Amino acid sequence: MSSSHLKRLAMPRSWALPRKTTVWVTRPRPGGHSLDRCMALTVILRDVLGVAGNKREVKRLLATRKVLVDGRVETDPRRGVGLMDVLTVAEDSYRCVLDENGKLRYRQIGSKDAAWKVCRIDGKTTVRGGSTQYNLHDGRNIIDEKAKTYNAGDSLRISLPEQKVLAHFVFEQGATAYLVGGQHIGSLATVDERLEKRSSMPNEVTFSDFGTVERNVFGAPTFFVEQQMFWGNDRLDFLVEAYNAL
Repeated sequence: MSSSHLKRLAMPRSWALPRKTTVWVTRPRPGGHSLDRCMALTVILRDVLGVAGNKREVKRLLATRKVLVDGRVETDPRRGVGLMDVLTVAEDSYRCVLDENGKLRYRQIGSKDAAWKVCRIDGKTTVRGGSTQYNLHDGRNIIDEKAKTYNAGDSLRISLPEQKVLAHFVFEQGATAYLVGGQHIGSLATVDERLEKRSSMPNEVTFSDFGTVERNVFGAPTFFVEQQMFWGNDRLDFLVEAYNAL
């Protein structure tokens, strides 16, 4: 099997692509996201957004240095753009989310929303010097003075590309959660209880009528208007503005 390609029949179900048009599809380069949580830039620009007709046009577009991922210029056609990442192509920006069918979608967002992203804290580590480093879901590691007050499962809104923490969302009872796995993927639910396991079993989160493992949950206030996503209580004014515009 080619290391740079993947048979379409074997590609993850989260990729919203036809399976029987061609034999092969570009495999994203190993990075911060798992294979089923990201797609290669070549596939996104050509097959999803339609801004390029073939791989040669994708390379020419990347050579213009007008394609950014999380605020940084990207020229690698196999760069994976995954869950919650921000993709900017010239003047247009998109955020990668999961719909209710578990498919990766690249929703168009405004320039203000393209300046930040939400990351879930998957773990914390104490590094040399006594500083605390938190490990985020997209593979990045950040050292922050307030890191000791953050817990695994919490979510952070960080600026792009500076990676400064703009807001902290505590993962607790009563929080509105965005589900990124399980049978209720892509939907919203209110956390009833968080069950920490004192074993090798993963922690669980229960809702009103179902439960799931903790890795399937983003515990941050989330709202949708049409296909536009709003994160956090401090975005309520933008939420009302978008709703009134309808």
